Amino acid sequence: MYLIEKIPLNDMMKQKIVLFDGAMGTEIQKLNPKPEDFPDNKEGFNDGLCFTRPEWIKNIHRQYLKAGADCIETNSFGSNKLKLEEYGYGDKTLEFNKKIAQLAVDVCKEFTDKPRYVIGSMGPTGFLPSSNDPSLGQKPLDEIREAFEIQAEGLILGGVDALLIETSQDILEVKLAIEGCHNAFKKTGKKIPIIANVTLDKYGKMLLGTNVQAAYTTVSNMGIDAFGLNCSTGPIEMTPSVQWLNEQNDLPILVMPNAGMPENQGGKAVYKMSPQEMAKVMSDFVSQYENVRIIGGCCGTNQEHIALLRKVIDEKESESKR
Repeated sequence: MYLIEKIPLNDMMKQKIVLFDGAMGTEIQKLNPKPEDFPDNKEGFNDGLCFTRPEWIKNIHRQYLKAGADCIETNSFGSNKLKLEEYGYGDKTLEFNKKIAQLAVDVCKEFTDKPRYVIGSMGPTGFLPSSNDPSLGQKPLDEIREAFEIQAEGLILGGVDALLIETSQDILEVKLAIEGCHNAFKKTGKKIPIIANVTLDKYGKMLLGTNVQAAYTTVSNMGIDAFGLNCSTGPIEMTPSVQWLNEQNDLPILVMPNAGMPENQGGKAVYKMSPQEMAKVMSDFVSQYENVRIIGGCCGTNQEHIALLRKVIDEKESESKR
């Protein structure tokens, strides 16, 4: 085992296809957490498990790295200020995110065989600033921007290598999150890559009807380093959108699908796409679309999915050297 120099993620994406990890939420569910496992018995407060059950989260990170992931995402999906306020931790947003990032950084340090990266996960606020909904659409834009800015600042101080705005359902919120990231760069004096992900339904549209073309056009010139799709559907349903994004020949593309379309079983979402099925579709993506530079998995994916995606990338690299 030896330590290889860690080049910036932007440069790594140019050299090779980068592998992200798989799901965090569905892996936590497998541990059957009880109310007492969460801070203040606040059931469902998954990000808080970094403090009450840190070994759980460390082990999920560890298993993905063992499976061959180049990058792990921090367990901070719901740790913007507005989300944390729901659990009574809004005033601790910066320190909360800093410590979550440090936990992931510590796990990465256990692996010295190749560069490993920590990606700061930034999920939605729960508000929809583009909508006219009387409760979800009335949050002042400055508050939403600030909620992301403080989160980004904490993640940067904790040592993440990039920021991932993910599972986004309102393109205006994505814009505000990107602006918040740039503000955090000014405050910390450190600039790292920004990846902006949107979530599309099986018809290729965001929750409020924005299609991938409009979403991409809206944010592609905002100083982001990659644009991607994650969650909501499996890889097959993403194909037309991935094809269109690849044709733009502009930004690197990230593709992180669920393990197939969710199926409702007893009130729970179940994801049935096997690692082999998913690897087949993702192999086609990286073979056909040269701008797909990052792949990984979202809901329902696990270490087995990531291990086979590692194989897909390694085989493609091997072919290119022949």
